[in-house]
Amino acid sequence: MSWDPSLYLKFSDERTRAAADLLARAPLSAPERVVDLGCGPGNSTALIVSRYPKADVLGIDASQDMLAKARQNLPNARFEFGDFETWSPRQAPDLIYANAALHWARDPLAVSARLFQSLARGGALALQTPQNFDKPSHIEMRAAAADGPWAGKLDGVFQPRLCEASAYARALAALGARLDIWSTAYLHILEGSDPVLKWISGSALRPYFDRLEAQERLDFEANLAARLRKAYPPEPDGRTLFPFHRLFVVATRLEG
Repeated sequence: MSWDPSLYLKFSDERTRAAADLLARAPLSAPERVVDLGCGPGNSTALIVSRYPKADVLGIDASQDMLAKARQNLPNARFEFGDFETWSPRQAPDLIYANAALHWARDPLAVSARLFQSLARGGALALQTPQNFDKPSHIEMRAAAADGPWAGKLDGVFQPRLCEASAYARALAALGARLDIWSTAYLHILEGSDPVLKWISGSALRPYFDRLEAQERLDFEANLAARLRKAYPPEPDGRTLFPFHRLFVVATRLEG
């Protein structure tokens, strides 16, 4: 799946807010080895480097475009290509941090369990996943995909799996994890025309765009934009209120 760092970073402040909230709950004061799994353009990696300046921090991503942007933003950090579906550390990390990443896995719970088991004793897995897949932004995305000549091409496009907090709790508690799990609904106040379309164009729409030719993509976007303007009408001041739900999980591997 292709990624466009410039589109993703169009709402960098809003996207990085969740990354910072996740990192703030990491229960480690001085980890030696930290992995930013699904590091994207490095905005989350920068937070980790700032909090843990003495740690060996490694960013992993499956998009060469994202990695190129990350290396440009953080020339002194380490980044490697890797797919979290199959990636495993060469040395047991003290912290595996996966912000807005594991929902792209075919089985997020299985990947989370495998990553947890790769931690050093006393280490932690900190993950955050969007939970908007059953909200209007994604409902209208799927409806638009089925409403046009592009429907055949978009049939069967990858859909992230919505895993609830209790599912993560059960999967990781079975491995002996100490758990800290919570959810947050952010109300993003977006400016400009069709801001919700622009937001999801940087992330959720990537699998759709990969299947469409240039004109098909424009027509599909026009269809979806009209739907999203009805679902998220602008306020009198022209700004758009966009509720965005996220789930946070911090699982600590006990000593001994």
